[in-house]
Amino acid sequence: MLTRLRVSGFKNLVDVDVRFGPFTCVAGANGTGKSNLFDAIHFLSLLADKTLLEAALSIRDASDLRNLFHRVGDHCVDQMSFEAEMITPPEGEDDLGQRAKASATFLRYSLVLGSRQGNAHAAPRGLEIIREELAHVKLADAHKHLLFPHRATTWRRSAVMGRRSAPYFISTDGEGSARVITVHRDAGSPGRPARRSAANLPRTTLSVVNAAENATAALARNEMRSWRVFHLEPPSLRRPDSFMAVPRLGPDGSNLAATLYSLAAIEEPGEPGEPRREASRVYARVASRLSELVDDVRVVFVDRDEKRELLTLMATGKDGTTFPAAALSDGTLRFLGIAVLGMAPGATGLICLEEPENGIHPARIPAMIRLLQDIVTDPDEEAGPDNPLRQVIINTHSPAVVGQVDRDGLVVAQLVETVRDGKRFKRADFGAMPGTWRCQNGAEAVSLGRLLAYLNPVLPPDADEGDVLARKRARVIDSPELQRYLPFTQSCPS
Repeated sequence: MLTRLRVSGFKNLVDVDVRFGPFTCVAGANGTGKSNLFDAIHFLSLLADKTLLEAALSIRDASDLRNLFHRVGDHCVDQMSFEAEMITPPEGEDDLGQRAKASATFLRYSLVLGSRQGNAHAAPRGLEIIREELAHVKLADAHKHLLFPHRATTWRRSAVMGRRSAPYFISTDGEGSARVITVHRDAGSPGRPARRSAANLPRTTLSVVNAAENATAALARNEMRSWRVFHLEPPSLRRPDSFMAVPRLGPDGSNLAATLYSLAAIEEPGEPGEPRREASRVYARVASRLSELVDDVRVVFVDRDEKRELLTLMATGKDGTTFPAAALSDGTLRFLGIAVLGMAPGATGLICLEEPENGIHPARIPAMIRLLQDIVTDPDEEAGPDNPLRQVIINTHSPAVVGQVDRDGLVVAQLVETVRDGKRFKRADFGAMPGTWRCQNGAEAVSLGRLLAYLNPVLPPDADEGDVLARKRARVIDSPELQRYLPFTQSCPS
């Protein structure tokens, strides 16, 4: 579970510091940086699994590595930094199947990357690690870091565990070409610390650590790899899957049928050779959720075609007609994808969703918000298999979504003009609603005028009379018979 992210030097993220709770909605106009925030999370997740170059080239617009570094005009900064505070599960397995038990579950991972070229006017040849550290957050300080509302005697006590005398699991010493990254032995692990020269490392040290070397670091790696960013695309959600498809929803929504079929098999294994029953409890739960969005759907299941070796998502309407996923609407398919994401039993990790409201009628958005909030960890109950450390962050530019989320859950992305080293530029800023826990602990408060303008867009102040009259004739919201019923109808304060 990601509780705090600090980023600087990555795209338009400069001195960004965002805290997260179980559910967060990042709202803002196009180009403000909300997708870049997701890119930063995705980048960290990839760095826990891939080489530096592979991770970088997997990020949007990164065919030229300079696009990852903050740029003002033709000048790029030569370093980017990340700091993530996270809560990991207390136990798990590494890639070799070795059991890992954390000596501490509340951790802080810091990473500074530089350009190997070091030339502001030439494309970087690659990335290098300037500093990499993994440390624990002390139990006594947990309440200072976990700022979202939660019950200390149940949720925090069960999620934040462990004590450690040494400060670091991974540390960096030295400067320049003499930099050395050390993986310290975890409590109870035999052997000496592993030391590696940072100068030519092709990947982060965290990405190769194992349970024998450092169990806590291995679990931190697992946690970061579980941070996933989804942009659910209807063509991918509609597509049937082969029997050999990976039963895990892809970033674009691919493998939906295979994932749902696998979840149903876990719930109802049945006897060998026994045909699947359509009345699976998993299918029933999905259909029940879907009925909140589409009144006509009564049954959802996956058809197994033995001849063609295909799995196809199917739905049955209240009139008894059965049709494949190809006949479902875009909004229905996205809703199904979200429902499946939250159904893996005991699954932990972070789910980032790009504009999940696309294709969903505004009247059904409350149902979508309820679904997202239902699948996250309950901060008032004990964390465990029945209440996993699952977390959701969405981004949106839809006023309909912003109007439905809880005040505590809203973060507003905006561009702020900044002058540094004699250069003027715009950077991303992430504000919060006045009076919420985010605002009381350092986040900038979003002005009432800006929020009103977001919920009820109006013409700019310099619009002429012709523009105003044209808008008045065109907008349904300006119809005289509707004005008295709408909450925001006047020009918003600046």
